[in-house]
Amino acid sequence: MASTGSEPGSDADELDELECQVTEMAVKIQEYRATVPEQLKNTLPSIIETQRPVLADGSEPGTSGDPNSGQITSDKDALGDQTFQKINLLRDKISRNVAALPIVLKRLKECMSNIDKLDSQNTFIHPAFKRKRTS
Repeated sequence: MASTGSEPGSDADELDELECQVTEMAVKIQEYRATVPEQLKNTLPSIIETQRPVLADGSEPGTSGDPNSGQITSDKDALGDQTFQKINLLRDKISRNVAALPIVLKRLKECMSNIDKLDSQNTFIHPAFKRKRTS
């Protein structure tokens, strides 16, 4: 019974410690809410700008005009070394993605067949996971 006398004091200490942790978390959350959106505003445009392709004539992608105005020339001297390396890197990435397509397609078909098997078993499936039938 002596342990019950010390429990209210330890509960109060534990409660004080938890309240202190909650206030610290609240301060951190306020700091993140104040700084993170500004950091995103500053970094996101620069990231997008670096990933945008550079066209040979300096026009923006998607603009209308001469049909050949948006084509990237393959002449290394006209583009410069850095741009030429970026184009080669992009070509390599595209070829790797194309090479991976059969594997992804196979996995997609397997997943679809598994879903069809589950659907045919007449088990309860939550409505959020059912496919919408369009007619």
